[in-house]
Amino acid sequence: MKNKIQLFLLLTPLWAISLHAQPKATELSKNKQAAIRTIESHNGDLVRLSDQVWGFAETALKEYQSAKVLSDYAESQGFAVVRGVAGMPTAFTATYGSGKPIIGILGEYDALPGISQKASPVKEALQEGAAGHGCGHNMFAPASLGAAMAIKELMQLGKLNGTVRFYGTPAEESVGGKIYMARDGLFNDLDACLDWHPSDEIKANAQSSQAMVDFTVEFHGKAAHAAYDPWNGRSAVDGMELFLNGVNMYREHVRPSVRMHYVIQNGGDVPNVVPEYAKVWMWVRDSKRSGVEEVFARVEQIAEGAAIMADVKQEIKIQTGDYELLVNRAGAEVMQKNLDLLGEINYTPEEIAFAKSIQEAANKPLTGIDGKVKPLEETRTDPEGGSTDVGDVSWVTPEIGMVATTAPTKTPWHSWAVVACGGMSIGHKGMLYASKALALTMVDLYEDETLRVNIRKEFDERKGNQVYKAMVPDGPPPLPR
Repeated sequence: MKNKIQLFLLLTPLWAISLHAQPKATELSKNKQAAIRTIESHNGDLVRLSDQVWGFAETALKEYQSAKVLSDYAESQGFAVVRGVAGMPTAFTATYGSGKPIIGILGEYDALPGISQKASPVKEALQEGAAGHGCGHNMFAPASLGAAMAIKELMQLGKLNGTVRFYGTPAEESVGGKIYMARDGLFNDLDACLDWHPSDEIKANAQSSQAMVDFTVEFHGKAAHAAYDPWNGRSAVDGMELFLNGVNMYREHVRPSVRMHYVIQNGGDVPNVVPEYAKVWMWVRDSKRSGVEEVFARVEQIAEGAAIMADVKQEIKIQTGDYELLVNRAGAEVMQKNLDLLGEINYTPEEIAFAKSIQEAANKPLTGIDGKVKPLEETRTDPEGGSTDVGDVSWVTPEIGMVATTAPTKTPWHSWAVVACGGMSIGHKGMLYASKALALTMVDLYEDETLRVNIRKEFDERKGNQVYKAMVPDGPPPLPR
């Protein structure tokens, strides 16, 4: 079966990846039909870009090749490209048109370390120890760029007016590139912004995410011989252990929505030296930014108290932090209508077999792939786990999102299984589907001023009086050496 699947992948023509339930022409406006035709005419280019980024598999702020092929392609298509924005060499914008409305669309392309994988339904590293696209970001940027190109071509024909801007956004998985872009005002002039994300289902996004702060706690003590004169030492590890005990005691007294997780990055070198240095890397999450700030303030007090008890010094450094996603249901409803127009994705027997092999390897039910469109959900009070720097964008401008199927049902995310699907036709189909859904929704935004007013009104009401302030240190992003 494995050999048959791999042979199918080698022989599958590009036209096959666009096979899904086509909407009836009578249900689509002429502009929406034209947008779909544009994306389909660029299918080969978009798949090639996705596969190139998949092969590069570059981690946060090291996405030099990925950013180059994407920005070069945008430039070749007539976009005005500005590279190295917000102090990040791998961040860029690609703009076409002039005047209002200005609609943005996001694209990510960073990989995750240590999960290299071939486009195979069994775990098999492409390069041992290397990175892999276990969150599907290789498909994210090409799909969004395809939607932007569809809008650009409608503008060239005089069918739409305004400006379209694609954002190449690096380092979502760690640093949060969009946070620095938001801090520098790159989204301030947008009327709305769109994004999508690879998933195991198709739906418009009606749920928030968790706010988060990422920080380190360092303890500085005094070294001494652990047997001969320990009284002359001050143990940084004592301070660290007291701090972690305090954090774990605190877990009983936080709201159910709070998450606190940490790793010990330095806990001393050898047992017979009183350690003078210790370091903890920690994240605090909650459903709201205000909740994160409350918990973080208490954690700071725990660190200070631990340092006093151990007679050492403590130092807290914030590395980054995400806002929760500000849901825009008016925008989600428009996206839902366009998903319903596009209909479901259909899969070949070989793709279903590939999916079931993935599920078998992951000890999941052998249900295959879910290409059906889910109904619009009610927005829950507390989101499921997970944070994203798209949240920061959503506090600057109305944000409309969706997810599309690029992997089998219940596939473990951030795993080799997602990498495998992102390098073959299952991922390609979801990517091209997302590109069309985004483009159709953007057409609605350009054509309907009342819709834009309603989306902005909801945004203003949900945001209230809160002023956006990026939770990152002053200065440039922490570029890798």
